[in-house]
Amino acid sequence: MLASMKSPFYGIIPGNTALPLGQVVLPVTFKTCATYRTEYTMFEVADFETSYHAILVHHVLAKFIAIPHYVYLVLKMPGPNSLLSL
Repeated sequence: MLASMKSPFYGIIPGNTALPLGQVVLPVTFKTCATYRTEYTMFEVADFETSYHAILVHHVLAKFIAIPHYVYLVLKMPGPNSLLSL
């Protein structure tokens, strides 16, 4: 169920603003065979064409205590038993 929201997106589609359909809180799980990590994250839902299905911004990465390494396309975060590398 989407909660209403009125603030537009800027910078996703060059030169345009996009109005979101609403917000929803969903569990996000990063996992490997040995360990996993789940956090509830708020997503803003919008109806526009991009190559992305989801954009994780800095506050989501902070919630997971994740460190992105863009050169190697790796995301590292602490798990319950060990370090997770995605």
